[in-house]
Amino acid sequence: MTNKETRHADDADHEDALEQIRNISASRLGVGRSGTRPRTSSVLSFRADHAQARDAVLTQVDEEALDELGLMQIQSCVTNQDQYLARPDLGRQLSDETSSLIREECIQDPDVQIIVCDGLSSTAVEENIPDLLPMLTNGLEEQGFEVGTPLFVKYGRVDVMDAIGEELGATIIVNLIGERPGLNTAKSLSAYLVYSPQRGMATAKKSVISNIHPDGLPAIEAGAQIVDLVKQMDENEGSGLDLE
Repeated sequence: MTNKETRHADDADHEDALEQIRNISASRLGVGRSGTRPRTSSVLSFRADHAQARDAVLTQVDEEALDELGLMQIQSCVTNQDQYLARPDLGRQLSDETSSLIREECIQDPDVQIIVCDGLSSTAVEENIPDLLPMLTNGLEEQGFEVGTPLFVKYGRVDVMDAIGEELGATIIVNLIGERPGLNTAKSLSAYLVYSPQRGMATAKKSVISNIHPDGLPAIEAGAQIVDLVKQMDENEGSGLDLE
C-alpha cells in the first residue's frame, strides 16, 4: 500500500470515529470549516439555536395553557422581566399580599405541594408540564399522598419554594422550573424537592432531578422518578444531603 493509499485509509477510519462521536453527543463536533471560516450551515444553525434560547428566557408562558392545567397563578416579588434577570433575590420572595392569598385559597398542610415556575425557560414549561404534571399528581395520589393546590409562580426562582412551603405548611414541596437554556436545547426543566421547607434553607438540603426534556429525561419518566424520590424523602424525613 502506498503512502497515499495509507493516508486515505486513515482518513476513512477517522471519519467513522468522528461520526460515532457525533451520534452520541449533541455538541457541535466536526462541523468543518470553509477556508478559515465556519461553514454557512454551521453559522445559521448556531444563530437559530441562540435565538431559541433567547426566546425561552424573554417570552412568557402562555396563560391559556396554564388555565388548561388548572394552575393557580401567583407572582414573586419581581415586577418585570428585566428585574427578574437583575434581581434573583426578589424571585425567591413573596409579597405579604401573595402570602395571605395562598394561605386563604390553597390547601393547608398538604403532604406534597407542587409548584411550577417559569424560571429561565418558558419553553421548558410549555414543552414538559402538560405531560409531567398529571403524571406526577396521579402518581403521588396513588401512593397515598395528599397533594396541595398546584401553583404557577411567574418570575419564580428555585428558592421561592421555601417561602411557599413554609406559608402552606407543606411536608414536601416540588418545584418544576425552567432551566437556563443552552445551544443544545431550550426545553430543559428541572425538579427541585425539599423536605419540611423553610425560608433560607441551604441548597444542600434540596434534591434535584434535571435535564427533563424530549431529548433527555422524558417528562413521563421524570414523573415516575419524582414520585419515587418523594417516597424516599417521606420515609427518611429529609432531602438533599440528609438522604445520604
